[in-house]
Amino acid sequence: MIDFEPWDRLLRQYVDEQGRVDYIAWKTEQPQAVADWLSSQKNLAFKSNYNTFEQLALWINLYNVFTISTILERYPIKSIRPKILGIPNWLAFLWFFQRRCYYIFRESYSLAEIENSILRDKLQEPRIHFAIVCASVGCPLLRSGAYFPEQVSQQLDEDARRFINNPEKVRYDMESKTLYCNQIFKWYRQDFLKVAPSIPEYIRCYLKTDYPLSASTRISYLHYDWSLNQRIS
Repeated sequence: MIDFEPWDRLLRQYVDEQGRVDYIAWKTEQPQAVADWLSSQKNLAFKSNYNTFEQLALWINLYNVFTISTILERYPIKSIRPKILGIPNWLAFLWFFQRRCYYIFRESYSLAEIENSILRDKLQEPRIHFAIVCASVGCPLLRSGAYFPEQVSQQLDEDARRFINNPEKVRYDMESKTLYCNQIFKWYRQDFLKVAPSIPEYIRCYLKTDYPLSASTRISYLHYDWSLNQRIS
């Protein structure tokens, strides 16, 4: 199993409780730390007997490692969705997720492959959508620490509660009886419906306030902020 303690220490040093990354300090102080650590791990063999918790922690960490390492290489940037003359460059955006440039276990992976083929299709865990980070303000907050097999289920529950109880991601308007929620619930609707009868009922399981949410609750999706999840120190 990959030793994620070095990644854990970097996250604790450069990520705050709001999931914002101090890319400036990270790139200034330890620009090669992630690349060097990854290089030391890349030829490890993947063991087929990893249990579900080990695989979840492994692949969530790797997705986030690869994403943040790419941002550090390219920083300073404003977003993973660049613009040309004010128009989103969707080809570059898709290339960010689709290119198979991340080498681990003697194979090359893309972010899309890790997310869709492994975390979603194989491991069937919808809570990963509150844990894997695309380095944007609209996505889940980056945890200021790594995922570990013995804690990962609890960590994912914490991530789900933090995401769903954040009014910037999910909120309910009592007057209009409308549930406003992040686009993630639209994009990955089928994942959540594997474990709940409806999106509002899934959300209700994690809300601290017991709103009258049901399958018939009106849903409106919030604007997704693609700007970089950075902290200026």
